[in-house]
Amino acid sequence: MPAYIVFQRDSTTDPKELEIYGPMARASGAGHPIKGLAAASRLGSFVHGRHEVLEGADVEAVVIVEFPTFEDAKKWYDCPAYREAREHRFKGAKYRAVLVQGV
Repeated sequence: MPAYIVFQRDSTTDPKELEIYGPMARASGAGHPIKGLAAASRLGSFVHGRHEVLEGADVEAVVIVEFPTFEDAKKWYDCPAYREAREHRFKGAKYRAVLVQGV
């Protein structure tokens, strides 16, 4: 069954850290079966589609990535390259990340 990680950026605290994070996060996907499905930002920190919050608090950005399995998603999230990258995300913004198995 496929699995998805949904990243939601609630607020930016250090844009320079996010500038470091982006290229590192993309590079960390090498060798992993990761597929980007959706990406949107109202702050223009990356060029992708638009988003609209239908319920709840506003968000700055959303990214959804797909993996063949839940285990593949965990393997990427915990790989050394992404662990290093996500430290910059942690320093640069308030995020929520949810791993969910498809049906």
